[in-house]
Amino acid sequence: MLRTICVSFGLAAITITGSKSLPAADPPRLEFTRMVAHWAKYDDPEYLAFIDEAEPELVQLGFYGGHFWSLAHTDAYKGYPAHLPVKGHAACGRWFEEKNAALRKRGVKVVGHFNVEFLVGDIDGENGPTGFFDFYRNHWDEKELGPKPVKNPIDLLEIGPDGKPIGQKGYGIGGMHEYWACLRNPHWQTVMKALVKRGVERGVDGYIANYFYRHNCLCEHCQSGFRKYLTDRHTPAELKQKFKIDDLASHEFEEIVYWHNPEESTPMRREMLRWSQISNKQVFDDVFLKYGRSLKSNLITAQWNHLGKITPIRGDERSLMPAELWGKGEDYLWYSTGGAAYFTDLENRFLGDATLQARYIRGAFDDKPYTLGKYESTRIRAAIAELAANGGAPMGFYTRYTDPEARKVIAQYYQFIKKHDAIYRANSSHAEVALLFPRKAVHAGNVESVEQFRKIGTKLLDEHVLFDVVPDDLVTDELSAEYSQLVSVEKSDTQTIISNSGYSQFELPYTVRVSATRPANGNGLAVHLVNYNREEPPRGRNGKPSGGRGISDEKPIAVPSSKVRIRLPKGQIVSSVKFLTPESAEKTLLDVRLKSQFLQVTLPKFLVYGVLVIE
Repeated sequence: MLRTICVSFGLAAITITGSKSLPAADPPRLEFTRMVAHWAKYDDPEYLAFIDEAEPELVQLGFYGGHFWSLAHTDAYKGYPAHLPVKGHAACGRWFEEKNAALRKRGVKVVGHFNVEFLVGDIDGENGPTGFFDFYRNHWDEKELGPKPVKNPIDLLEIGPDGKPIGQKGYGIGGMHEYWACLRNPHWQTVMKALVKRGVERGVDGYIANYFYRHNCLCEHCQSGFRKYLTDRHTPAELKQKFKIDDLASHEFEEIVYWHNPEESTPMRREMLRWSQISNKQVFDDVFLKYGRSLKSNLITAQWNHLGKITPIRGDERSLMPAELWGKGEDYLWYSTGGAAYFTDLENRFLGDATLQARYIRGAFDDKPYTLGKYESTRIRAAIAELAANGGAPMGFYTRYTDPEARKVIAQYYQFIKKHDAIYRANSSHAEVALLFPRKAVHAGNVESVEQFRKIGTKLLDEHVLFDVVPDDLVTDELSAEYSQLVSVEKSDTQTIISNSGYSQFELPYTVRVSATRPANGNGLAVHLVNYNREEPPRGRNGKPSGGRGISDEKPIAVPSSKVRIRLPKGQIVSSVKFLTPESAEKTLLDVRLKSQFLQVTLPKFLVYGVLVIE
């Protein structure tokens, strides 16, 4: 995980760095520390003024895939999910061009949302097709998008076991149905490339692609693709022995599933899911990495995926992804935690934090940038601090910047990160212990191991152990040597670690999460403390904890002065120790004691986020 800064990326302070651990074919590394993303109210007159105050380096704004072309010309253009600012493909496209230009003038990178397969519209009806199907049949402009790859848009869709397009009316957007294009369909890949090209022409710096699902599609492309996968992966004898397939070429699959209930999983179903995720990644690479970067060599690419509380097989678009493909070539990751972490339940020691998920992503993604979508509009301070403390890029997704207090806090915390850029940019994790994520067991269908992983990880967090999370299929002798101890679900003597005086120790309440990072130059240490203690809002009628009504319900309770004992990296001599917090513009110089390899210091009181900087 060693990195060295190589060259400026251009706008703002975004930088590119190189990494010894990345394959030579991967693009230079993108680094950024602050971002915002909005699906709603990004057309507010105050939006650009807010950007000027917060100064994010990267903004996710605008729509260029299935949502845009399905909805921009319909009466549902204003609604979920895109909340488009104006009606009409041309008018809305021009609006995005102007906003992209305005953001770029401010030194901000603009990343557009690109729905890769979720199409809204009725294939036909009394008044003809609607939504995407109306666009494709009646409004596709060949001068703008090139020739249509197929005449009938039905030929682009996923096909179910009944031979009909897979659809639903789950969201009810504009009263229309929803269908899914098949990512393995080469004609749909042609459509996506046309839409990618149009967005690049409109001034985006990159794309974040979402809706990377696959359903039980049995179209010819899925059938042939899955057969080839099995041919490459298993001998005929293995296919017969393991799966009772006598002749793969003539075998008709009654299902080729994607996410499914782990309790109903089988080796064949996991092969189906594994192939689905690999083929999704292959299409992403072809459309966005290969084709997209042929149009714009430094095109930023990312995927918007889902993690929850870490739920493999039934969720997570990469849960069975081979390690060598996991995030390969992508600039950053977005993982949604859904409803798993947007509230607290302190009575039951639940902090509503996603620290464990953050460390899992960081360990799997080689310290590259990532963010978490927490659907958090109340605990603004904690959500930003959590990402900053764990090597992520804080972001304001669904944070109500139109609320003056929320806007003030976002700007305050972002300006703190900007001011202390050397602490955050391209930093690396510093840990004494490694907790192994049981990815091998997950790939074998054992999801119970993840529950044990969560229990161990939560215990280590509550006891303030400095630890990384590393997928167990990435462990090497060289990596193992970086830690004093490896902890696995099979070998998890946490009490020995907690009571070991050879590790750093923190006299802090369990409501504080502790992590440590080293700056890009490798000199010094930053110890990050994130406080989740608060006055909780009243519970709902069902007795469940409430997420709160907004930042007025954040109500943090400050952490009192506390003692810490930190084991210093070998060979480093302390020159100064200071304490920083976004709530104060001043740095607090601290009196410390050095004893052997340990630094002992008393921390001052702080509200939500504090950083102990050891130089």
